[in-house]
Amino acid sequence: MNPLTQPHSGRHFLQIPGPTNVPDRVLRAIDGPTIDHRGPEFAVLGKAVFAGMKKVFKTAGDVVIYPASGTGAWEAALVNTLSPGDRVLMAETGHFATLWRKLAERLGLVVEFIPGDWRHGADPDAIAKRLAADSAHAIKAVCVVHNETSTGVTSKVADVRVAIDRVGHPALFMVDTISSLASIDYRHDEWGVDVTVGGSQKGLMLPPGLGFCALSEKAWRKTKTSTLPKFYFSLADELKYVVKNEVRFTPAVSIVVGLLEALRMMETEGLANVFKRHDRLARATRAGVEALGLELFAKATPSPAVTAVAAPKGLDSEKVVAAYSQSQNITIAGGQGEMKGKLFRLGHMGYAAEFDVINALAALEQVLADIGHPVDFGSSVRAAQKIFAEKS
Repeated sequence: MNPLTQPHSGRHFLQIPGPTNVPDRVLRAIDGPTIDHRGPEFAVLGKAVFAGMKKVFKTAGDVVIYPASGTGAWEAALVNTLSPGDRVLMAETGHFATLWRKLAERLGLVVEFIPGDWRHGADPDAIAKRLAADSAHAIKAVCVVHNETSTGVTSKVADVRVAIDRVGHPALFMVDTISSLASIDYRHDEWGVDVTVGGSQKGLMLPPGLGFCALSEKAWRKTKTSTLPKFYFSLADELKYVVKNEVRFTPAVSIVVGLLEALRMMETEGLANVFKRHDRLARATRAGVEALGLELFAKATPSPAVTAVAAPKGLDSEKVVAAYSQSQNITIAGGQGEMKGKLFRLGHMGYAAEFDVINALAALEQVLADIGHPVDFGSSVRAAQKIFAEKS
């Protein structure tokens, strides 16, 4: 149901794990007149956003910005550093890891998929074990999703890097931060990541339309030997423009303007405080959910950006999602892929605050009661407020 046409009074709340809510000041920036992407005004804008994105990725290297979704950034990462028939090691952590596998296979890469139960992040020991057995170094890249929005589980990227180094394997290390960038602490350079991909519509508080790639020096060298076909997504060609604070093709100009405003907001709050805020919102959400006797889907390293909740036994989670929309004027997310009907997800990333968590939990109590599930009214809100009352 389209929230714009629902017979509800009051504000509609979007609490899915992306696209996320866009702050009013970012919307006002986007709403300005379109500027010439080949003119001097865009060069000034480009210099600011390229520099700002380096801070977000925590890298000294250049960051490429594409007019694309995060999936476009995925494709760019693969086609610019690998060649047909190359072997790639991936970890099955959820729906998006599975999609990245499908994309790689469509490109003609050979994917080894370390199986998982979708309730845990990537296993560094399992990755190390497989790489240790690869004495011929046939595996050319290791790909991990940092934050699986489909399951509410994060992976320990730094630990995976340590595992790769422990066995001395030369494979590239690629990480999807589409839903973790600007939501969860991430350190491209410090953690030794070779290719990081991101998107605009999650922690960066923007509409969809921008994809990002950050590369290590090792990855840039690989772009010179990669033979997978690319034109639109050619990183080497794009870099020639980035160093001049320009873009190769027509960008999503208005969203780039909004990106600058979003970067200013994060700079004012402080990136460390952004991460602390996400952590507090997540802990409060999890406390509220458990106070209702519900089970968190994540068995380890739960996400600071989204909370996945296992549906009560015998209940299709899609009914919970529908009830939120119909009776509470709130849009939440259901399960994806194998998890459809088995869980629902409460987003709390990007432009989110304490009220959003309290609102979602209070609505959950009403939704469960309407469905016929026993509820101790107020219990989830009280649990969340206790978290918010903590000094740190």
